[in-house]
Amino acid sequence: MKRTKTSKNWMHEHVDDFYVNEAQRLGYRSRAAFKLLQANEKYKFLKQGSRIVDLGSAPGSWSEVLSKLIGERSRIIAVDILAMQNIKNVEFIQGDFREEAVLLKLERKLENEQLDLVISDMAPNISGIKVKDQLEIIYLNELALDFSLKWLKPNGHFLVKSFVGTDFEKFLGQVKRSYKKVTTFKPKASRDRSSEIFIYARDLLAN
Repeated sequence: MKRTKTSKNWMHEHVDDFYVNEAQRLGYRSRAAFKLLQANEKYKFLKQGSRIVDLGSAPGSWSEVLSKLIGERSRIIAVDILAMQNIKNVEFIQGDFREEAVLLKLERKLENEQLDLVISDMAPNISGIKVKDQLEIIYLNELALDFSLKWLKPNGHFLVKSFVGTDFEKFLGQVKRSYKKVTTFKPKASRDRSSEIFIYARDLLAN
């Protein structure tokens, strides 16, 4: 199949990408590792001894960051619909987080102990239909938020990837009604053309 101009441009961008090259040099599975590293540099939420759930973990770069920085003294549980190769100190559940059976399996693993951090890099399979993709990621965002509200400690941290677009501000409002401190940011590792944005929240508000 003949390559299109778009695919050639993507390949050129990928090969020349600083974060792609850094990920290879440092042994991370994808450039996404630097998004979590930059988020932690800004907000300082990765701490020794933490209990953490990583939603949308495959191929595993965020879990790799967690394992390398705080793994031995922490408990890390990762979930993704796709398979993920083993990572030291990370327990992996393969399944669709939208399904109740997968959620119940995760909750059984937690053994009624609250979490220090919930991170979500979940995103839909991009269809190219912007409104559809946007609604689907907001739905995933809401599932991650609901999970965080149930399982985080009162002073816990929540980090979730979203897209700027339909219902984003509405979802951001939901987060602000649930947490004392809420900010948005775009890591340097996010490509300029990407609409992705991250929401960081901490300290649950009393019901």
